[in-house]
Amino acid sequence: MNYLHLSRMRAGYAMACVCAALLLPVADNASARTLAEVKSLGAIVMCASPDALPYASDKPETPGFQIEIARAITEGLGVSLNIEWIAARRRRNLVNCDMMFDIINDPEVNEGRALLSRPYRKSGVALGLRRDAGNISNFRELKQDQKIGIMINSMASVVLGKAGKSTSPYAFESDMLEDLQKGELYGAAVSTATLGYYIFQHPDSGLRAVNAFEGEPGLTWEVAVGLRKSDAALVDAVNEILEKLIADGALTRIYAKYGVEHRVP
Repeated sequence: MNYLHLSRMRAGYAMACVCAALLLPVADNASARTLAEVKSLGAIVMCASPDALPYASDKPETPGFQIEIARAITEGLGVSLNIEWIAARRRRNLVNCDMMFDIINDPEVNEGRALLSRPYRKSGVALGLRRDAGNISNFRELKQDQKIGIMINSMASVVLGKAGKSTSPYAFESDMLEDLQKGELYGAAVSTATLGYYIFQHPDSGLRAVNAFEGEPGLTWEVAVGLRKSDAALVDAVNEILEKLIADGALTRIYAKYGVEHRVP
């Protein structure tokens, strides 16, 4: 498997986990803005899904960590935040957005779609384990009779399959986690944010998250802010703000509100 193919599989897994939250496929002819234009307008536009918690939502009481981070960035820039709501089930030919979140920090995956900020979180796939599961620190410690839920055609399915582990394919992570809680699975290979949020919402589930795929190619990655058709000045300004949000713990606090661990790259 060559690197480009692996990168695209990784991107596909991330997109499946986040649904419309990443929103990479925006039209080339849509306008986007430089730092000077953003300052002149007094606003920056981000794309987000209205129903993709913990990433984003249109519910004021639970906006999702992407929107909360975007608000912190725009406050640092001294401009307001405008949100273009994009539903995954609807195809849009023209989307006017400047800023996107959770873009994989990989040139092979990004393929020139946007300028990228410094990475602000280490993400990837975690192993969710049910209440009675033993202590496991690495997926290679799994036994043959310990069935693990995996997303169909995901990189996790390839890795676990090559390791000779027992797997069960799913189309939706939510179904996988429900079966894990019911005891029908021993574990589940799930995006770290989705798993953290599920445990946060179901504190009595007994589920726990383990970084069992640490360092495994295709199953761990870093994410950045994508600034589409922008300039280096805006990237630098966003990087400076991100540095401050990481240093003072603001990003960690935002993620914690949704039960998600903030792992600094």
